[in-house]
Amino acid sequence: MNPDHLGTALITGASTGIGALYAEQLSRRGYDLILVARSQDKLQALADRLIQATGRTVEVLAADLNDKDSLAAVEARLRQDGDISLLVNNAGVGTHTPLLDSDVEQMARMISLNVTALTRLTYAAVPGFVARGRGAVINIASIVGLAPELLNGVYGGTKAFVIAFSQSLHHELAGKGVRVQAVLPGATATDFWETGGLPLEHLDVNIVMRAEDMVAAALAGFDQGELITIPALPDAGQWQAFESARQTMMPNLSRRQAAERYGTVA
Repeated sequence: MNPDHLGTALITGASTGIGALYAEQLSRRGYDLILVARSQDKLQALADRLIQATGRTVEVLAADLNDKDSLAAVEARLRQDGDISLLVNNAGVGTHTPLLDSDVEQMARMISLNVTALTRLTYAAVPGFVARGRGAVINIASIVGLAPELLNGVYGGTKAFVIAFSQSLHHELAGKGVRVQAVLPGATATDFWETGGLPLEHLDVNIVMRAEDMVAAALAGFDQGELITIPALPDAGQWQAFESARQTMMPNLSRRQAAERYGTVA
């Protein structure tokens, strides 16, 4: 194998924004690419540009991950292609609309993409990674997984799932040669906001990170071996304290008797 070749990265939601930037930066690192999104034209334009710029092999796989057959095709590729060494679960949708103003069918589609598709793709990829003793999964979550009060609660709930799923997967796969990272962006300058009906210029400029900077920081966190990467967090000790408190509490979450404060113990 070419020592500069790191395998193939399959990136979902790769046509624009964060996914396209992952494609660009990973191809420059030495990965070949499989780009997955709904828009064949946008994917092909990106692929042509990256092939020209990096000389890497870039394949386009147009798929709507909310479509059962399209999702199954991507799953099959992950199971069958032994050169795939990195899965970037970036595809997702969100909203800032409050629950009482939201359409439940739209929320169900959000859950299907943000949770179900991500889970199925991970299940398709990881057994092969374990069998080969190498591989990595990068899951794009969000700070609203930790702070669900900030945006729509269904969106926050889907991202809380991504965080918990990543933590569990990291624990389960310890020692098997497979890396897991969950990335928790804050407000990022992509079309997410415009799509949701809130123009980017309506946000406080002090909370919005350039997408290029977010992806660069996330990959730096990956290089440093982080399980949870929060690109905007100035003091990593705050996350470490949060996680330490969670670990300290864990042994006391399931006990034979209810806590005394409830006054129910005879």
